[in-house]
Amino acid sequence: MNTDQLKQEIIDYSKEIGIDKIGFTTADVFTELKERLKRQQELGYQSGFEKGTNEERTEPKRLLPGAQSIISIAMAYPSRMRKDAPKSRKEERRGFFCRASWGMDYHDVLRDRLQKLERFIHEKVTDAVTKVMVDTGELSDRAVAERAGVGFTGKNTLLITEEFGSFVYLGELITNIPFIPDSPIEDGCGDCRKCIDACPTGAIVQGGQLNAQRCIAFLTQTKDFLPEEFRSKLGNRVYGCDTCQLVCPKNQKVDFHHHPEFEPEDDIAKPLLKPMLTISNREFKEQFGHISGSWRGKKPIQRNAIIGLGHYKDKTAVDELISIMNNDPRPVIRGTAAWSLGKIGTEEAFDAITKAMEKESDQDVLFEMEKGLAFREVQSSKG
Repeated sequence: MNTDQLKQEIIDYSKEIGIDKIGFTTADVFTELKERLKRQQELGYQSGFEKGTNEERTEPKRLLPGAQSIISIAMAYPSRMRKDAPKSRKEERRGFFCRASWGMDYHDVLRDRLQKLERFIHEKVTDAVTKVMVDTGELSDRAVAERAGVGFTGKNTLLITEEFGSFVYLGELITNIPFIPDSPIEDGCGDCRKCIDACPTGAIVQGGQLNAQRCIAFLTQTKDFLPEEFRSKLGNRVYGCDTCQLVCPKNQKVDFHHHPEFEPEDDIAKPLLKPMLTISNREFKEQFGHISGSWRGKKPIQRNAIIGLGHYKDKTAVDELISIMNNDPRPVIRGTAAWSLGKIGTEEAFDAITKAMEKESDQDVLFEMEKGLAFREVQSSKG
């Protein structure tokens, strides 16, 4: 088997099926990553969404016995919506899904491309052994792509490509075929620290190290009460955060619309907030089930939408928030609604919180109601 020729054929075929970048690396242990993961655990910086042990995440041969190489792919996604996309207006406030959740779920799209690549390889090499992964697998997509020369890791911990900046989705294919590896790219951040300085919560501890417990992108996906220190930072985000990407010099004027699957749908990428409060499970799945931001279900999105309405001080949402505070069976939603009502700060809202406290029995919800009422004192002091 001529692996050099096969490698070139794979590269050519990847372009035919819409893969924007491809790179090859060995299946050797990711030694540096293993140390970094260990350090993240010691510091308590992990998100809790990580899959597998440190060994499984850094030793490809544990995932595919006999592995020799890993093929990394990247597909670019848009960074801008069309100019006439709907804007958030008074009484019609909108939330915002991060760019990585625009269009069709990228897991499905990249898995489709990788499976095509997999079939192509098996047609060429009948005894080839392969394993496809997209984000939800044990391996770090970024670490694989970095070692395969697809891009370099920026100080914001995202992979940055020369052509598409960091607006790329990543996936990989492990195989027993011994391809000649590509060379990694040199770090391109230099002395720049714009992402570190711009992070709303200080989650980027230093260049290349992220405290996921403070990262808005991860916090928007949690299902419990959002710690209060982050609520004012959330703004109108209902899922994810793009701040560290938007300030990156490597991303300026970068906006690629190569793939129709990734094009944003106006009312999905920027949904009206008030309808999110009462959306049913079925409606949520029908409207948002095809995007990656729906993977945690509607509860985190609803919680974030409630906080967003408080951020906007949207008085037109008071009646709906009162209804939720009084009737929703989920403590996190009731409590967050009470907090948001206090943030909006009308007398009707404060009176409703006081009345609701008389029948509320959940201590966490009562604590949030007290926080909501505390906004009245803040108003009076500014008075």
